[in-house]
Amino acid sequence: MTLLFEQMLNGVQYGFMLFLLAAGLTLIFGIMGIINLAHGAFYMAGAFIGTWVAGVTGSFWIGLPAGLAGSAVIGLLVEFLVIRRLYARDHLEQVLATFALVLIFNQLATIVFGRQPLMAAPPQLLSASVELLPGLIYPVYRLAIIGVGIAVAAGLYLLINRSRIGMLIRAGEADREMVRALGIRIKLIYTLVFGLGAVLAGLAGYLAGPIYSVQAGMGDRIILPTFVVVVVGGVGSIRGAFVAALVLGVLDTLLRAYAPGMLRGIMESSAADTLGAGLASMGIYLMMALVLMARPQGFFPAKG
Repeated sequence: MTLLFEQMLNGVQYGFMLFLLAAGLTLIFGIMGIINLAHGAFYMAGAFIGTWVAGVTGSFWIGLPAGLAGSAVIGLLVEFLVIRRLYARDHLEQVLATFALVLIFNQLATIVFGRQPLMAAPPQLLSASVELLPGLIYPVYRLAIIGVGIAVAAGLYLLINRSRIGMLIRAGEADREMVRALGIRIKLIYTLVFGLGAVLAGLAGYLAGPIYSVQAGMGDRIILPTFVVVVVGGVGSIRGAFVAALVLGVLDTLLRAYAPGMLRGIMESSAADTLGAGLASMGIYLMMALVLMARPQGFFPAKG
């Protein structure tokens, strides 16, 4: 039972990482209509820039704003130089353009930082472990990521639903032409939304550094699950992204932890491990298929 609870906590922590990525992506997709495959590049940028600065200064806390600022600047430059030219284009052209950005950023990361992963460590304040239940020792750093995810979710809720900027964002999502007709600079809203998405992705990347490897292409591995979260939760819905990220994060973690062991009872160990790993990798995509059959617009479609 202790192991199950630990794996569920790991799933929640992974779910909050997905939420930080999906929150920005679902706003960009829902409001701007842009399919941005390069969103994982901002995740990678936050991880690389923040970890490098933390390594040079010896301070995790100095690396944090550096990673956020770096991902924000890169995101705004991408929006200004590339994305603005794609607003009126069809989705195929958006996919091709942003996929090209993925290749460019991965190569730039290799040139600047090399092929070897950067070493990242949690701050000393969060490097200990705490006993949550008898026999369950859990890293404080992972609990801190969960706390950050909850704080970001609350902040986004207040921003989108309780502020003037949020009102303009929701109006732009519902009827961008009417917003433009009222004299509101819709392109400025687009830029702010895109920058916010880049900052959240960079935050996720930097926080992931001490848990996963910081290396070129790291964004490619997480961008597909992030799109699954957006689709399952409902395009443009922060609440949907929050619920879907937690559900899919826990599902993916539990399948990877328990699927091979469950199959060992009916087949050889080597075959069970291979099949279990395959089923675990497919789990969230099967979940997406089931959800789309029942609710094609996702858990909580944005109100338009």
